[in-house]
Amino acid sequence: MGTHTITVLAFDGVRLLDVAAPLEVFTTAGLPYAVQVCTPDGAPVRTSTGLRFDADLPAHAVSRTDTLVVPGPADLATLRIRPELVELVARLAARADRVAAVCTGAFALAAAGLLDGRRATTHWEHAADLARSYPGTTVTPDAIYVQDGPVLTSAGVTAGIDVCLALVEQDLGPDTARRVARDLVVFLQRPGGQSQFSAASRTSPTRDPVLRPLLDAMAADPAADHSLTALARRAGLSPRHLSRLFKAHTGTTPAAHLETLRLETARILLEQGEPVTVAARRSGLGSDESLRRTFARHLGTTPSAYASRFRTTRTA
Repeated sequence: MGTHTITVLAFDGVRLLDVAAPLEVFTTAGLPYAVQVCTPDGAPVRTSTGLRFDADLPAHAVSRTDTLVVPGPADLATLRIRPELVELVARLAARADRVAAVCTGAFALAAAGLLDGRRATTHWEHAADLARSYPGTTVTPDAIYVQDGPVLTSAGVTAGIDVCLALVEQDLGPDTARRVARDLVVFLQRPGGQSQFSAASRTSPTRDPVLRPLLDAMAADPAADHSLTALARRAGLSPRHLSRLFKAHTGTTPAAHLETLRLETARILLEQGEPVTVAARRSGLGSDESLRRTFARHLGTTPSAYASRFRTTRTA
């Protein structure tokens, strides 16, 4: 493999770690990577943290690059206020063999048309917005990173490390990727998806007079009997009618909503130090096995592994 040029785009308001993480991965990997930072006009930029740094070159001087990395802005409004950034991403991407977005950089790629007909991901907090704003993109909200052809997108902030490690492995093999991961003290492939880091809303925003009391009751005591029959009886509706109403206002079913609430309750209990058995019972998920299946299905990890990573920063 000859010299492989990595171009990282930076601009005012960019998240510092979105820029720093790819730089750390590729410079730690070393040759054959040649890493450069470009800014719209070649002038220094100020990140969202207030830190200023210089550019290696202006964007118009990038004639071609092997890999373009597009970080995300801390404030998504940046892309609406400065449409020239989207145009710049489109021009740079046309000169690149592959493109990788970090965090909300996926929105710049989507606005530039690079995610049309592709699978993608972004920070869990903005995944629904990405799917809604760009219906031509299939958003995978739980993924740490997604590759669809020469276009890669990644979850929030530190996921820039994950996606760049994946590129190093593709370019230079797993041994080099492992060496870089060990140097940075990170997982080569972290366990689970990004849902384990999100904080799901406990109640739906609907103010429907029939659904609101039911949703509040489910959130207040997830372990209670909230079967479709019980909910319908409380609402004075048929189960079929309630299901249609629930779907129309929340976008999901009563059972799916209840499972989400119970999962979040179990997560909170585990974070507070409760044993798996207690978390399963008090959340309404029932048995340890039911809790394990639910964690595996939604979070891609086990309750005990989740608890060990989120309960404390102290080492054993």
